[in-house]
Amino acid sequence: MKSVILALPGNEQLAAGLAAKLQTEVGRMTVRRFPDGESYVRIETPVDGRNVVLACGLHDPDTKILALLFAASTARELGAARVGLVAPYLAYMRQDKRFNEGESITSVHFAKLISRYVDWLVTVDPHLHRRSSLNDIYSVPSIIVRAAPLLAQWIRANVEAPILIGPDSESEQWVSEVARGADAPHLVLEKIRRGDRDVSVSIPDPGALRGLTPMLVDDIISTARTMMAAVRHLAGLGLAKPVCIGVHAVFSGSAHADLLAAGAERVITCNTIAHESNAIDVSGPLAEAVRNLLAMRPAVPASESAL
Repeated sequence: MKSVILALPGNEQLAAGLAAKLQTEVGRMTVRRFPDGESYVRIETPVDGRNVVLACGLHDPDTKILALLFAASTARELGAARVGLVAPYLAYMRQDKRFNEGESITSVHFAKLISRYVDWLVTVDPHLHRRSSLNDIYSVPSIIVRAAPLLAQWIRANVEAPILIGPDSESEQWVSEVARGADAPHLVLEKIRRGDRDVSVSIPDPGALRGLTPMLVDDIISTARTMMAAVRHLAGLGLAKPVCIGVHAVFSGSAHADLLAAGAERVITCNTIAHESNAIDVSGPLAEAVRNLLAMRPAVPASESAL
């Protein structure tokens, strides 16, 4: 029996893209709120004996997590063979240690919660900082789709004489991978962060940018403060306006408009989070990852999985 994809609200385009590439069905599911704010979930497509794929990006996670867990639990109660999650953006990855006494290490708690309700997970470039892999905190099989080849492909097709610029020393390995794929040079900013919204940067070798198109590259564009500081710094050096490219278009508040107003030539992101800047489609590698996980034999019978 074919798998069925169920889209949580706002993820209809993601579900349609996956279904087209997997040649499977997008099921019917109703998710809404009662007048008192509680969630209502109804799965209308039969799922008994089928593999269920939940499509749900997890940006702004606190507004989505209950409906997602209710959908996963309901699918299992209705007889689903396995329940998987495709979350192109995976939340709660940044708080991966206790910086101050009494703080919650939310990445661990969120991972335990998700792992109780789904059998596998697919995501795109999660913010692995002090973790070597998702397996450090998630107890279910997972596949990480790497966006670097897609970014490199877009750069090769759309930018003449690029030079890639990473936001900080921690980005060196990732930015160098994109640069290799794009057959372009790269360098890394020297950054001083005084707070969440107070960042200054400098270019270690401004001369290396002469005659090239600067491209500021990051995995998550949230406040965009580092990129804006870099854009202004480049302008002060009399260099070309940069193209800003990122994987996840979080864009808190007016960050996208502010980045353009600061002098960015344009802003390009992957469609892991729906946004007007989306120009790079990740549905192909996401579907391939889902196909691989569906082909895996379950570690335990679905009826014995923890709820």
